[in-house]
Amino acid sequence: GSAPGPARPGTKRLPRAIVVGVKKGGTRAVLEFIRVHPEVRALGTEPHFFDRNYHRGLEWYRSLMPRTLDSQITVEKTPSYFVTKEAPRRIFNMSRDTKLIVVVRNPVTRAISDYTQTLSKKPDIPTFEGLTFRNRSLGLVDTSWNAIRIGMYAVHLESWLQYFPLSQIHFVSGEKLITDPAGEMGKVQDFLGIKRVITDKHFYFNKTKGFPCLKKSESSGLPRCLGKSKGRTHVQIDPEVIEQLRDFYRPYNIKFYETVGQDFRWE
Repeated sequence: GSAPGPARPGTKRLPRAIVVGVKKGGTRAVLEFIRVHPEVRALGTEPHFFDRNYHRGLEWYRSLMPRTLDSQITVEKTPSYFVTKEAPRRIFNMSRDTKLIVVVRNPVTRAISDYTQTLSKKPDIPTFEGLTFRNRSLGLVDTSWNAIRIGMYAVHLESWLQYFPLSQIHFVSGEKLITDPAGEMGKVQDFLGIKRVITDKHFYFNKTKGFPCLKKSESSGLPRCLGKSKGRTHVQIDPEVIEQLRDFYRPYNIKFYETVGQDFRWE
């Protein structure tokens, strides 16, 4: 047998910051962009600890984490935490100082993106319209469908605010993450209390994908774009359905803007 290589320096620690949501908002981009920072070490896969694997215990969770030096922050992302009832309390019980990052995006676009992803795996599911409405002519939206429910951000946020102050939750605009990645990541770095190392010079815009990409990735020093599943062409939806959904989400959006003190301009 070969001799073991040198031990990796550092210690496996519980995360000090977690990207808790939302699905199809841009969470993978935030994780890939932030891990370029020398003071951040991130878990590449989603551990789903606070929703699906909580019974395995904190030591199991810690064992998944990358090793960090004292000066580094451990980060993980699992977007389904945002809509998991038990997640805020469980994270609070781990550490009340945990910093939370939520990447939000226009809930109508987010729902269509979510549906597009599901459709690519299960081509025989009902139409978007069929799943969206309990009664289309009455405009009754089916809030039990996950793709719709996730976008009711104001509702989910209430559970988090029972445990964490707003000052410990940072909201990233999924739209601005595409148009101004350096600006959005600057705010994320400020929130994490680390120097603004990730700037304009880290990004270039990939016209084919319609997304910003990293000029150099954390691991290889080569340009890095998000995987094939990112930037999929969305399913074409009847404009009237989109209008009805905009009307449905409007009160939730307004309440969300008022709660977080930020207007995401989704109207």
